[in-house]
Amino acid sequence: MGKSYPTVSDEYQKAVAKARRKIRALVAEKHCSPIMLRLAWHSAGTFDVKTKTGGPFGTMKNAAELAHGANKGLDIAVNLLEPIKEQVPILSYGDFYQLAGVVAVEVTGGPEIPFHPGREDKPEPPPEGRLPDAVKGCDHLRDVFYTMGLSDQDIVALSGAHTLGKAHKDRSGFEGPWTTNHLVFDNSYFKELLSPNTPGLLKLPSDEALLSDPVFRPLVEKYAADEDAFLADYAEAHLKLSELGFADA
Repeated sequence: MGKSYPTVSDEYQKAVAKARRKIRALVAEKHCSPIMLRLAWHSAGTFDVKTKTGGPFGTMKNAAELAHGANKGLDIAVNLLEPIKEQVPILSYGDFYQLAGVVAVEVTGGPEIPFHPGREDKPEPPPEGRLPDAVKGCDHLRDVFYTMGLSDQDIVALSGAHTLGKAHKDRSGFEGPWTTNHLVFDNSYFKELLSPNTPGLLKLPSDEALLSDPVFRPLVEKYAADEDAFLADYAEAHLKLSELGFADA
């Protein structure tokens, strides 16, 4: 069975459309697509499929969750978005932050990702420690993403979103972009991963680990050779991530 999504009002749908337009304008003006995508991911990626806790339900606006080590710098995204949120008060923060992630991908040339509204905000942030650690390898990646209910293919496809953005030493301990144009969503992350080290470009331990794994590496090679395949699988994985714990069948 597929998911059963809640019905939202026409007024709510109009607010989604307005928020989408405003976020597109913000991303175009501020070139902030990478941090918007990170906000959406880190909001959703705390979901635990066994306990049904965490997930994309607006808790990132809380200072306690923004204080988690993995979320350093995300207060910038929250603050950039707040003036838009004030214009669409009917929207839940859960929907609003996930919409920002969808827009960030689309505006930078990535795939169109279906967006289904209706998330209800939760009051309490999840515990710290549920997001990936960039210095760890494949076993850690699987532990984290399997806890969310995601697959090996999802892990590799989602890793490809590092085509957007760059690491900041004050946030992650690492510095620099993964690709030569960090504001374009394409398959260049995988091409760079398979190529000799390019001066100025970043390869994290968690990136390098993808090459040593017998399941992950063939997917890296597939996506490096076939951008359309990557974009299709990314859209599917992003949709799953953005809907963890939401509208379960």
